[in-house]
Amino acid sequence: MSDDRYETWPPPELDFDKPTIARAYDALLGGKDNFAADRALAEYACQHIPGLKESAVENRKVLVRGVRFLAGEAGIDQFLDLGSGLPTVQNTHEVAQSVNPDARVVYVDIDPMVLAHGRALLAKNDNTSVVTGDVRDTKAILNHPDVLRMIDFSRPAAIMLVGMLHYLSPDVVDDVVAAYRDVLAPGSYLFITSLVDTGLPAQQELARITRENLEEGWARTPEEIERQFGDFELVEPGVVYTALWRPDEPVDPDSLTPGEQLGMTGIGFKKP
Repeated sequence: MSDDRYETWPPPELDFDKPTIARAYDALLGGKDNFAADRALAEYACQHIPGLKESAVENRKVLVRGVRFLAGEAGIDQFLDLGSGLPTVQNTHEVAQSVNPDARVVYVDIDPMVLAHGRALLAKNDNTSVVTGDVRDTKAILNHPDVLRMIDFSRPAAIMLVGMLHYLSPDVVDDVVAAYRDVLAPGSYLFITSLVDTGLPAQQELARITRENLEEGWARTPEEIERQFGDFELVEPGVVYTALWRPDEPVDPDSLTPGEQLGMTGIGFKKP
């Protein structure tokens, strides 16, 4: 790993009093890598948004299903996981490498805690790397030495924006996602999950809470999410509520809970 800023704990950039996306999500999932400010935000959001914890769990479950599809049926062996968050159970590298032990995974997150915790992960796994960076700075990410060392963009790869799209503001989202789409070789995949706006008040309320506390947060319509795939061909079943994207057990689409209606998922294929 080339970044040596975090040899000591805590990392110098770490602000215990300000919540971050990665740590607040960790708190929602019941993790331990968060602080009082993160837990307070998670609790406040849960009080106002029915099913929020359930939605966070669903987002994690679909990551597992999506990566399993990509590493298995799609045969992808290199993954760039953008806005990956803190390591938890069934991480991208664990799922991918359970299918293909040679699969390579690069995690990218702006939170210095992700890199700090990633050191233990990297010590045990030569095919996994963690990069600290801003997903919006596409040139820096795509030209980072660790990304270039691990990912061969001349071959099919998967780029993941799982739980990340709704943190990209309207003025940058199209250009950011297009830059990641464009670097992918034919036969590659783009994996997106996002807070959705289908007209339910809780969806925009969650976006508002997120913007006010984390500076970024936008609920997007299904059409706006689908637009981010450009000319990629959507894998069945297309852009759908996350609980309905290739579930392990049958799900009644007419009986989705409030939490199951907060997010949507899609995977697109770059045709040759």
